[in-house]
Amino acid sequence: MPSQYVLYRRVSTEEQGKSCLGLEAQDRDIRLYLETYSPTPWEVLRKFTEVESSANGDRPELAKAIELTRKTRATLLVSKLDRLSRRVSLIASLMEDKLVPFRVASMPHADALQLCIYAALAEQERQFITLRTNVVLQKANGCGVKLGSLRDATMKRNESVKAQAKERAEAWRGVVEPLRGAGKSIREIAEALNAAGIKTARGGTWHPTTVQRVVDRLRRQAGRRSAPLRCG
Repeated sequence: MPSQYVLYRRVSTEEQGKSCLGLEAQDRDIRLYLETYSPTPWEVLRKFTEVESSANGDRPELAKAIELTRKTRATLLVSKLDRLSRRVSLIASLMEDKLVPFRVASMPHADALQLCIYAALAEQERQFITLRTNVVLQKANGCGVKLGSLRDATMKRNESVKAQAKERAEAWRGVVEPLRGAGKSIREIAEALNAAGIKTARGGTWHPTTVQRVVDRLRRQAGRRSAPLRCG
């Protein structure tokens, strides 16, 4: 039996839909995926095209594509992740739906968990306003440096370090929490981050303990306790 696909394309404006701007590029990427990465033989059941912004949650063509995918047990295929959605919540919900497998042509080797991470990072990049703490250290001119000035500078530096740690934890909230909501363990999250080529704040690899520190910090910042994660 051939591998079956339901294709979904999206452009953002009425003008793009009429002129086919962007659609040809999407068709090219999808065709490249099918001819290069798909098991053979393959079959396209139907192609859905939407003219709608990703910010609009009402997308009837996407709903139809998902429903057909669910009924036929086919694979939902899009050219790029942002054609499917720019919202991590939608990607996470699809990841939880075992009847709707989906693939992204431009990321042929990424699985659903990795795609959820990429979506979370993209959403974080758009929505998260980086907290910037400007620390101005007084420069000693000669030998006349007051102890109070050094103490004040040290306090400001410590405050900056704390603020940056808080900022990094908040930045990862959009990645960790959707994966936790999907039932992923600390170990699975660490493995998925490494598989996606995403580095820690210090440029290293992720370990379960690294993810756990992020989770613990988010709990403290939220001021509430949450159920512990399984580390299987």
